[in-house]
Amino acid sequence: MKLTIWGAAQQVTGSMHLLQTDHYTVLIDCGLDYEKGTHQEDNEYFPFDPSTIDVVILTHAHIDHSGNLPTLVRLGFNGQILCTPPTADLTEILLMDSVNVFLSKLQQTRKGKGRKYHSGPRPLYLHKHVAETASRFITIGFHRKFNITDDIALTFIPVGHLLGAAAVILEVKDQGILKKIAFTGDIGRKNYPVLVDPEPLPAVDYLVTESTYGGRVHSTGINLEDKLVEVINESCVKFPGRLIIPAFSIGRTQSLVYTLNKIFTSGRLPKVKVFVDSPLASMATEVYRKHHQMVNDEARTFYVDQGDEFEFDNLSYVQEKKESTSISNYHEPCIIISSAGMLEGGRIQDHLYHNIQNYYCTILFIGYCAKGTLGNRLLRGDPIVRLRNRDLMVYASIKQTDLLSGHGDHNDIMDIVKSQQPVQLKKVFLVHGEEQSMKLLKDSIIQEGFDVFIPKKGEIFEI
Repeated sequence: MKLTIWGAAQQVTGSMHLLQTDHYTVLIDCGLDYEKGTHQEDNEYFPFDPSTIDVVILTHAHIDHSGNLPTLVRLGFNGQILCTPPTADLTEILLMDSVNVFLSKLQQTRKGKGRKYHSGPRPLYLHKHVAETASRFITIGFHRKFNITDDIALTFIPVGHLLGAAAVILEVKDQGILKKIAFTGDIGRKNYPVLVDPEPLPAVDYLVTESTYGGRVHSTGINLEDKLVEVINESCVKFPGRLIIPAFSIGRTQSLVYTLNKIFTSGRLPKVKVFVDSPLASMATEVYRKHHQMVNDEARTFYVDQGDEFEFDNLSYVQEKKESTSISNYHEPCIIISSAGMLEGGRIQDHLYHNIQNYYCTILFIGYCAKGTLGNRLLRGDPIVRLRNRDLMVYASIKQTDLLSGHGDHNDIMDIVKSQQPVQLKKVFLVHGEEQSMKLLKDSIIQEGFDVFIPKKGEIFEI
């Protein structure tokens, strides 16, 4: 049996792992690679023939794990895509949004002789390819063994991180020998709003794990509700200002809205108007409602006692662009939650344009911002940023918290590793992380007595 790491190798995005037996080929995840220096069209060139893939297993919906599935389908993949029910629904929403992003990049530059000329890259896929991809989804619940073939069985284990996110456990009978291999996908963190805690994985022979927060631990000493109360009080209650929170539409926004619901429902703060300005977030929230049985115990209890976790009196979901624009004319204190989280597009840029020079505005980052992004430039303290081809002075207050990060930290990843049996676990492969994070995590895993390796892209392992 061969394992090849074709994506997220010594980098964060583009997760894609190939597992081959003598008679069957499995692809685990098929994400978009959007590392710095990678062009959109580079994702079109697979290092294998898509038609040779028998089945795809999807750990969760995020684009760096799912975003290249329609390209795979368009280029000849004709098999099933196995995932959990929420992952199927969320992935379809995200892939449709990806098409919209692709099309928006086709900026019209000029017209001539009845023809239109575009400067942006050609879309990797269109809506029809997403629809075809969605028709391939076969959904499987957690903890239910699914026999892919007579020799390959799959089990999904909850890992938090996003609704429906799963670690993949494969039991493969290879030349008469049973081998077990786990792919963690992205590991969540304990006590995260709405989501279940990541579960320990069963004992396996090989472990492929993410390493995003290797060497880093999340903040302690203050919980999320207290932090939000502190920031909202300073920015909207003591002073009549506005709080802008860039947040990814799927996952982060739902957890944030639920936490704000608890704060205002409990009376910890006077009511402040909250706008969720993201149609994608509204669609994702409907998926969370549909799969309500899969949220954590606390959220289900809140629903019984207080009602819908994602709805409260002072909350408005903004749909139309006209409504979004009108928020600029709302002169009372308010909270604006909008995407995208790193400020590289979406309606959040409109709100920044109108508020970045507002002394009474606070911008609170609740997630990671990659180098080179507008969010990263604000976090590092740039006094001037460029928006809509204008250089604007930054007068708004810039704040950050990692209490809503969806990734488990160094200790959370180590808990997954340490739950394994040193006698049985032959090797740990580190993927989905920056070089320094991987090295620090590798050192800790070695100290626990495990053999660990950091694969290069395309490196093949006989297992």
